[in-house]
Amino acid sequence: MSKRFKYYILILILMIPSSIKVNAMYSHEKMVQQMDQLINNEPALKGAIAGVSIRSAEDGKIIYSHQGDVRLRPASNMKLLTAAAALHILGEDYTFTTEIYTDGALKKKTLNGNLYLKGKGDPTLLKSDFDQIAVEIKKHGIKKINGNIVGDDTWYDGVRYSLDLPWSDETTHYGAQISALTASPTQDFDAGSVKVVVQPATKKGDKPIIKLTPKTNYLKIVNHAVTGAEEGKKNITVERVHAKNAITIKGTIPIKAKPEQDWIGVWDPTKYAMSLLKQSLTEHGIQVTGKLKTGMVPDTAKMFTTYHSIPLSELMVPFMKLSNNVHAEILMKEMGKVVKGKGSWENGLKVLNSELVKFGVNPKTMVLRDGSGVSHVNLIPANQLTQLLFAVQKEKWFSSYLQSLPVAGAPGKMEGGTLRNRLKDPLVRGRVKAKTGTISTVSSISGYIKTKSGQTLIFSILLNNLLEDTKGKKVEDRILTIIANQ
Repeated sequence: MSKRFKYYILILILMIPSSIKVNAMYSHEKMVQQMDQLINNEPALKGAIAGVSIRSAEDGKIIYSHQGDVRLRPASNMKLLTAAAALHILGEDYTFTTEIYTDGALKKKTLNGNLYLKGKGDPTLLKSDFDQIAVEIKKHGIKKINGNIVGDDTWYDGVRYSLDLPWSDETTHYGAQISALTASPTQDFDAGSVKVVVQPATKKGDKPIIKLTPKTNYLKIVNHAVTGAEEGKKNITVERVHAKNAITIKGTIPIKAKPEQDWIGVWDPTKYAMSLLKQSLTEHGIQVTGKLKTGMVPDTAKMFTTYHSIPLSELMVPFMKLSNNVHAEILMKEMGKVVKGKGSWENGLKVLNSELVKFGVNPKTMVLRDGSGVSHVNLIPANQLTQLLFAVQKEKWFSSYLQSLPVAGAPGKMEGGTLRNRLKDPLVRGRVKAKTGTISTVSSISGYIKTKSGQTLIFSILLNNLLEDTKGKKVEDRILTIIANQ
């Protein structure tokens, strides 16, 4: 082989990576131009603040950053931090337990003493689970409980609301009280709430039919609504009175309209859970003579049975897909309980801050006040969110984490989640797995995107000070379409 031929081969070898690099740079340069043009000229962002960060999923290098180090309100993108810390500390197989005790003795099918229901944070307890507990108690030959049902929620502290929860969220399912003993209406696991369905009557002028899930007398229904004409407009409000369990329903629902659905947070979820247990006992032929009370399980009490929740890996799906605030705050308290010995927001936040460092995230650049992102005081830079998303890829629990994220345009609540009605264009459908976020004036989305060229990129888009947060969603979708085109 001649020296000249060897020289040409060497030149070609040197030129190949250089041309690839030039093409990659050109591709990213084009994306940068498109992103800058959109952010600088989008009317919905005038007077707003946009923090955008894009990284390579392969090496973590930042490809694009627009105010990426500026602290911004993350809304429910905060849950990305909470979920990562919970999986890291508690583990994928972690379950919440609920324990049943008694301090009495059984005599002739009568339990002379109290029945204790001790909650340890399980947000997944359904009426059917209380039915199962009643069946277990009946197996002991008990037909009468000559005592009280006592709820023990001391696994966590007694603080029911996170520091910055708006008062207007108090009666909503997403602002429900946090208790170590609680119950959910459906398998969406909106703990501490009831599902209310308003169905038109068969005759105009009659009151609509109200259905609660679970069926319970724990709440009082005040029905001031009316069934209207078929051509009329639906205008139904469902509201709970502050500090009480009275739900008032007002307005009009047309005679052939689809039922109106709402979820309402109950007052005192501990007693709510106790009332469901008493109801289940009664329905299974077990008479309870006493009252519903709260207290601690005495050391002398004996355990009847223990109920375990689904594992954390499974709970992550409704938590993240449906953006469940109550799950986030329960996980915060649970981490505080497990690591610090007391289930409180203060301890949970301390644990969260220490865990974030392990993912290369700098808590000193942030203000963290809760686990859900409902607080308007939370502040996180977009670059820190993409750093977290890059680092967690190496964790053994990453598949559970990734599987919990909403999928763009995918049908069904437990697959598409909060993205099921967005990003349906073939270019992005199924290619975006990301956590969404919305609070007043804030819209956010952070996650993973597979581009047209097959590359996986990590992104975080935090939009603050919006006049209309719904317009923020459209901006996010346009940004993600630009990224997907790479």
